[in-house]
Amino acid sequence: MAEPARNMTLDELLAQPKALPAAPSVASRLIQTLDDPDADLDSLADLIETDPVLTAKIMRQANSAFFGLLRPVKHPRDAIAMLGLVKVRAMALAALLQDGFSNTPGMDLEQFWRYSLTTANLARYVAAPLGVDDSAVYTVGLIHGIGELVMHVGMPGVMAEMDAKVSPFDLRRARVEEAQLGYHYAAVGAKLADQWRFPKRMVVGLETHLAPFDGSVIEPIAAVVHLAAWRARVEFSDIHISDRIASYPDAVGVALGVDPDAISGDHIPALQFARAAL
Repeated sequence: MAEPARNMTLDELLAQPKALPAAPSVASRLIQTLDDPDADLDSLADLIETDPVLTAKIMRQANSAFFGLLRPVKHPRDAIAMLGLVKVRAMALAALLQDGFSNTPGMDLEQFWRYSLTTANLARYVAAPLGVDDSAVYTVGLIHGIGELVMHVGMPGVMAEMDAKVSPFDLRRARVEEAQLGYHYAAVGAKLADQWRFPKRMVVGLETHLAPFDGSVIEPIAAVVHLAAWRARVEFSDIHISDRIASYPDAVGVALGVDPDAISGDHIPALQFARAAL
């Protein structure tokens, strides 16, 4: 008889090697460039090309409908030139994370990464007029939900039961996880990022994005990703416009000085790209 699903403490979850995969060498070197002001397109292309599988994934993503490129790209350097250093580096890190979670019970990985990429684009959209580091917000936006994959790998039975009650993309998801487990996906994701040696400000951004003003350290990245993730979840949960308005995170929007109409509407380029991928 199969053992019943059992909740794990955060320490028990993190103690499972399969739940927190080690960063491959290419990922470690990519992460080192996140705080390197001298990182350039050529050095990034050289690094990506050391991994043929990663190169193929980047090319496939760059040529996907999501990015809406006017012409197909045939070389990693073309992808970098057209998409930019920020997007390609984050895409490469996401591709390497996908490898680490290629077998994730109960998760629609295509939908998960589409949601994640939408959040990343929305985060960059929100950050643009604020002067917040677009590289950091894009990367944190792209991996902010990675804790969900860790939890599904480590506790497949528990998470399957939770998924049946509330979708991983539901606005209530973190509260449900906190109530049942004592922690949520943001805490788990921050632990993985810390293990992979992401810059400290990005780890803090991941850890605090659900409540960016509640801790002793206020990280602007967290506030931007909070707003972006809210809008992406609204999109992927197909929330009615009236409920969308009611759920808008006013405090974060006011603190950032963001016009609610600019992020609540349907005519945001990042959302148009996401819909094109459906």
